Amino acid sequence: MEQKPKLKLQKSFDLFEEAQRLSPGGLMGIRRPYNFIPGEYPIFIDHGYGGHIVDVDGNDYIDMLCGYGPIILGYNEKEINNAVIEQMDKGFCFALVQPIQNELEKRLIDLIPSAEMAILVKTGSDATGVAVRIARGYTDKNIILRCGYHGWHDWCVEVQGGVPDAIKNLTHEFPYGDLDALEKLLKEHGNDVACIIVTPVGHPLAAPVTVPPEGYLEGVRELADKYNAVLIFDEIRTGFRVSLGGAQERYGVTPDLSTFGKAMANGYAISACVGREEIMKVAEKKVFISSTFFPNSLEMVAAMKCIDILERENVIDSLWKRGEMFLDRLGSIVTKSQVPALVSGIPPMPFLTFEKADDLYKERRNCFYTETIRRNLFIQPYHHWYIAHRHTDQDLYYALNAIEEALDIVRKKYPVT
Repeated sequence: MEQKPKLKLQKSFDLFEEAQRLSPGGLMGIRRPYNFIPGEYPIFIDHGYGGHIVDVDGNDYIDMLCGYGPIILGYNEKEINNAVIEQMDKGFCFALVQPIQNELEKRLIDLIPSAEMAILVKTGSDATGVAVRIARGYTDKNIILRCGYHGWHDWCVEVQGGVPDAIKNLTHEFPYGDLDALEKLLKEHGNDVACIIVTPVGHPLAAPVTVPPEGYLEGVRELADKYNAVLIFDEIRTGFRVSLGGAQERYGVTPDLSTFGKAMANGYAISACVGREEIMKVAEKKVFISSTFFPNSLEMVAAMKCIDILERENVIDSLWKRGEMFLDRLGSIVTKSQVPALVSGIPPMPFLTFEKADDLYKERRNCFYTETIRRNLFIQPYHHWYIAHRHTDQDLYYALNAIEEALDIVRKKYPVT
C-alpha cells in the first residue's frame, strides 16, 4: 500500500492566513491546526450533507467527528430546519419566554432519570457552570472534584495564564475509574466538597472497551452520599447518544444533577442542567442564573424535533448496533495490522489510541491521521470519533477500509523494533 498524495487545500490555507490577522490564532482552541495534522487537514468548511462535510476546496469527507458531537442525525436535516424556519416567522428572541420552553422542559423531565426540574441554556460550558453554581449554593461549600473536561471555565481548564491561583485551588482532579483516588480527595477536602462532577463514559476513551468499569459509577454515587457532596454527571457528550436518558439511564446510576447538550438538537446551540427538585430550587432565589439568549426559542424547537426523530427512527438502537459492528471490525483490523494501538470506547463513540510501545508512537499516530485524511476520512487524533444516524453502511465500510490502509502504511514505515 502506497502513501496517498496530499489533498489540495489552498483556499483553506489562504483563509486561515487571513483569519490569523483577524482573530488570535485565527481559530479558537481545539480547532487550531496543531490539534490535527498541520498542513493536512481542512481549515474551513463550505457545507455538509448526511454524514459528510465538504471543505472550501471541494474535498468531500466522511465526517466521524460530527462537530465534536452535536451531529447525531446528519447535516442539513430538512425536518429540523423547516421547524426552525416556521418558528422564525413568530419571532424567537423576546424579553419573556415562549411556551416551547415548558414543552421541552417537560420532555426532558420525562426522558432523563435525574430530571425533576430543568434549566435551559446554550452551551455545554453554560450547563456545567449552572450545575456547579447550584451545587455550591445548595451545600454552602466551595471545593469541586472533577474528572474529565467540563468546559472552559476558570474552575476547569488547565491553562498557563488568565486564571487566578485562588480559583484553581478550589478544583481538584481525579482519574477516571479510580475510586481510591476520589476517596482520598474526599477525605482531604471532605468538609468543603460541594460537588463531584464526572463524565460517566470516560474521555478521551483511551481505556479498554469496558467503559465505564464495572461498579465505578455506583462507587462514585456511594462516595458522594457518604461525604454529602452533590453528584453531577456531565452528559454533554453522552446525553441523547448513549441513550435518550443518557449514560445514567443505560448504566442505571442516577446523579443529583446532570448536564445535557451536543446531540440534543443536532447542532443547534442548546443545553440543559437538570436534577432533583430540592437542589434545583436554590436557583429560585439563592443562586443567580441569567442570559439574554437563554430563552431563545429556535434551538428549543430544533431540540423537540430532533428528539422526535430520535424516537421515531429508533436512532439510539441503530447507533449501538452499527457501532458494535464498527468496533468489532476495527479491533480485527488493528490486530491484523500488528501496529501497537488500542481500540477503545463504546459503539456510538469509538476511538483508537497509539500505545507507547517505543519512542515512535507519535510518529505512528501522525502517519495514521495523515493517511486517513488523505483518504477523505475526517477524524481527530485527540478526540474520540462518533457514528451519526446518516452515516450509511457504505460510509462505515469505507472508513474501515481507509483505517486498514492507513495502518498498513504505519506498520511498514514505523515497525516496532
